[in-house]
Amino acid sequence: MFYTDNKLQYPVRVDAPNPLFARALQQAIGGVEGEIRVAMQYFFQACGARGNPKFRDLLMNTAAEELGHIEMLATAVALNLEGAPLSLQEQMAKDAAIGAVMGGINLKNLLSSGLSAMPVDSDGVPFDMSHIYASGNIAADMTANIAAESTGRTLAVRLYNMTDDTGMRDMLQYLIARDTMHQNQWLAALEELGGFAAFPIPNSHPQADEKTEFSYAYLGFQADGSAPVPGRWSDGPSIDGKGKFTAGVLEPSAQVPNLGKAKPNSGAQIEQT
Repeated sequence: MFYTDNKLQYPVRVDAPNPLFARALQQAIGGVEGEIRVAMQYFFQACGARGNPKFRDLLMNTAAEELGHIEMLATAVALNLEGAPLSLQEQMAKDAAIGAVMGGINLKNLLSSGLSAMPVDSDGVPFDMSHIYASGNIAADMTANIAAESTGRTLAVRLYNMTDDTGMRDMLQYLIARDTMHQNQWLAALEELGGFAAFPIPNSHPQADEKTEFSYAYLGFQADGSAPVPGRWSDGPSIDGKGKFTAGVLEPSAQVPNLGKAKPNSGAQIEQT
């Protein structure tokens, strides 16, 4: 169950409304790096979390926080759209308005939501949930969450560098700080699960049953058959501590793919059957 007290998680202030920046902020709401993505990712991970209930609590708590971030950003989008032209014809003589409408403002914010935020990215593309990763494996989910918060923090930093608005910069510094915490909390959760020793994920599959000669081999696929460029990943103990990195060139197998003839009535050409 969720509750609301009708108050923003952190104050949102826009000193100089900017319709172009409103469009940029939409990426932080409905983009693949945005708050809808992480809110839904943590929510569905929590709903499917089995085992120690503290991980479910961690995920659901953070999902609730991310819903608050959506509210903050939606408020910021609406405030940045204050003063945006409602009629193109009335504004044709004003260069600033033409620049805002033709060169930046997301017309969906005008035409579909009346100068309000929408669950879309900066190009007006709706978020479709295709980037929600909830595997049912807690270690895999924590790893995905680290990446999600890393890309989210990168986006917030880019937005911060795009604006000189004092209010917007203050809000973004708050969001950047929360992304710092979330990266660290997912890393801490992964550490409780064994850290690097949790890999390979899932750890429930017996490694002895896999093709172990390929488990820690860095393979090169250069056309001239040369060895791949060396790195930490090609020599020394593996990161999970369960093997030793090697490097080599993969030799193709003798098998040539041959699917045989097409079945009759399959829609193929006569020459295929």
